[in-house]
Amino acid sequence: QVQLVESGGGSVQAGGSLRLSCAASGYTYSSNCMGWFRQAPGKEREGVAVIYTGSRNTYYTDSVKGRFTISQDNAKNTVYLQMNSLKPEDTAMYYCAATNAAGYCSGVLCIGCHWGQGTQVTVSS
Repeated sequence: QVQLVESGGGSVQAGGSLRLSCAASGYTYSSNCMGWFRQAPGKEREGVAVIYTGSRNTYYTDSVKGRFTISQDNAKNTVYLQMNSLKPEDTAMYYCAATNAAGYCSGVLCIGCHWGQGTQVTVSS
């Protein structure tokens, strides 16, 4: 059974940094794409960043470009999201996702994906 476990969320002041981690387990195949998504109260879930696990190509939503960096450690089956210069509007529940056997990523969308339980990020002004 595939499991994605996020960690690293917390509360910071604007301008601060956090690093989120997503540890994947239970895979019997190689997920071709993993990513981070977020959902703020009263808003729809949005893609933040994705990484193609083979090519390591990355995509970011415009609002985080230059501030967030997604990376992977294949040996640890872990994907990270380094978040710098955090803003109050970054406050949300952050979810990790990874494609299933038939899934794929398109831009910052993840279609046919497994999802983690989420980790809360709160940025105060």
